[in-house]
Amino acid sequence: MAGHISPKSTYYAVFAALMVGTAITVAVAFVNLGAFNFPVAIGIAITKATLVILFFMHAKYSSRLTKLFVGTAFFFLLVLLTLTMTDYLSRGLKTYPGGAGGAGYGVRMPSPPADSTRGKEEEGTERTEH
Repeated sequence: MAGHISPKSTYYAVFAALMVGTAITVAVAFVNLGAFNFPVAIGIAITKATLVILFFMHAKYSSRLTKLFVGTAFFFLLVLLTLTMTDYLSRGLKTYPGGAGGAGYGVRMPSPPADSTRGKEEEGTERTEH
């Protein structure tokens, strides 16, 4: 191997940024952000992954073809996260008149059986009331 492309100080700075990112991740885990828990955690994770890919995997100094493959991988990661979020966010929606879809929801009670003697009575004779 030819050696490092960037100076060692860059690697130390990126390592320090990753450690700060890890500390922020741990600190945010103890704070209730409500609906923003997932977006903040994903934002921190994507930032840290980008630093690792750019500097430790040398994607920053690679050819255009390598950058294209890295960009394509991030695009498909974004597609998968989007599909996951659409599933996650639609969990509580009503999917049929009985209630929310899912196991255990919308249990329908069986309808009462049809009275078989009632139909025969009405066919042949008329009822007279006393």
